[in-house]
Amino acid sequence: MRLTNLLATSFLCLGLSSHALMVQAQKVKSAPFSYLPEQAEDRYNQRVTRKMLPLENGGFIILGHKSAAEYAVERYDTDLKLLWTAPVPVAAGESIEAFSRSPEQAWVIIHHKDATSQNLSALAVDLRNGQKTPLKKLVDASARDRRPSVAISPDGTKLVAYRYLTREVQIKAISATIYDQKLTKLKDRTYDFHDLGDFFSPTVFVANDGTQYATLVSDHMQKLTVRRYRNDNPDIKVMSVAVGGTFGGKAVTVFDSRFSLQPDNMLYAAAICNERESGLYYSLKVVKFDFTDKGDMKFAPEFRFTPEYLAEVNKATQGSAKRLEDVYISDLLLSDDKQLVVMAEKKYEEGGDDSPVHARELHLFGYNEFQSPAWHSIIAKDQVAPPAESFTGIGYRATVFGPDLQILTQEKLGGKSDLYLRRVNTRTGVVQPAKALGLTVAADQNLAYVKDFTGWLDAKTIIGVSRPSKKSAALMLNKIVVK
Repeated sequence: MRLTNLLATSFLCLGLSSHALMVQAQKVKSAPFSYLPEQAEDRYNQRVTRKMLPLENGGFIILGHKSAAEYAVERYDTDLKLLWTAPVPVAAGESIEAFSRSPEQAWVIIHHKDATSQNLSALAVDLRNGQKTPLKKLVDASARDRRPSVAISPDGTKLVAYRYLTREVQIKAISATIYDQKLTKLKDRTYDFHDLGDFFSPTVFVANDGTQYATLVSDHMQKLTVRRYRNDNPDIKVMSVAVGGTFGGKAVTVFDSRFSLQPDNMLYAAAICNERESGLYYSLKVVKFDFTDKGDMKFAPEFRFTPEYLAEVNKATQGSAKRLEDVYISDLLLSDDKQLVVMAEKKYEEGGDDSPVHARELHLFGYNEFQSPAWHSIIAKDQVAPPAESFTGIGYRATVFGPDLQILTQEKLGGKSDLYLRRVNTRTGVVQPAKALGLTVAADQNLAYVKDFTGWLDAKTIIGVSRPSKKSAALMLNKIVVK
């Protein structure tokens, strides 16, 4: 897309005049930053996408890739002063599986694989002083098995490490161990799925109280199913809802789905369904699974992907697409007053391992506290990256503060390569003008921005890593205070 068309797209989509892209005065502080780019096994699905985590008592921690054999957990204060560094050696056959934190420590989960076996181990780093505990093995598996995985509770105080038990290619059960934040074993548990027949995409979540939820797509890709397992009770509670089926003589199945566990133990799910034969996008389905004493499901009215919606997309993006393609659910975000925003993004590669990757328009769908569709919006963007960078620099970051959804992107708008902030009202869907944050991000073919380190310390303070100009080879750690 030509730059002039991109600008016209942005203004048309947001209903704004040209002053929207003017740089407004921000307060930016920067410090040198050392980082070695990583080669992702799967450019669509990075295992660790958030490598900057804010801390409750101020400052933040970062997981940085320092060399081929070492990562490091680093703590900074709010003025970007480095307080301590904890090296994390990574040997041949090892990679980082997860990065999280509890109120007391940072978690680095390491996957090891050799010719005969594989395992996951946890390294805990004290947030006060960077002291490391000995590496503790969480789960073992055969080298031939599927890769084991780990789930960490929203507050970081519970971990579940698990491996898949398969027959041929079909998963039949999951063997799991639940740990507390001291890595003391709380319980061994098996999630048995022999009664389900075919199912796909099993994922385990763990709540702050240690309750586990196994989520999956079942019944020939037609149902969203959740099973709840408690540590103090052998009973298993199951909730399942059909989102696919036969409608108007057409078979409709789940194309893409995402589950999100909230700190209050509410589990939300969203699914894009398509027509099985044609592949045409059919609808968006949203469900809330409530496992409290009330114990029910709330199924939102479906959002149909009609020709009229495709026309809206083409109008917003100045495009001429004949159908929706390459649009995947990317976030489920909930405000304090229970307004849910489902975000989807168009992302694709041109074809082949050496082809550029693209991240384009955002599709936003707002639901009120009663699970009723309230609004939808399309935000145009056109980001391209070389295959070596994959999606580490393009795409977006989003979070919710109060009634505002904040969306950060690195783009070149109005001839200026920068980080841009958009605010969306979660009740009305109104999108405010894109605001340049004043970083002057380099616009060339070399690494200029690493999205993995972008995040918020509070509603007005953003941390990001970027390279300021073509003349500079060094990355900088930035703190931006938004006016």
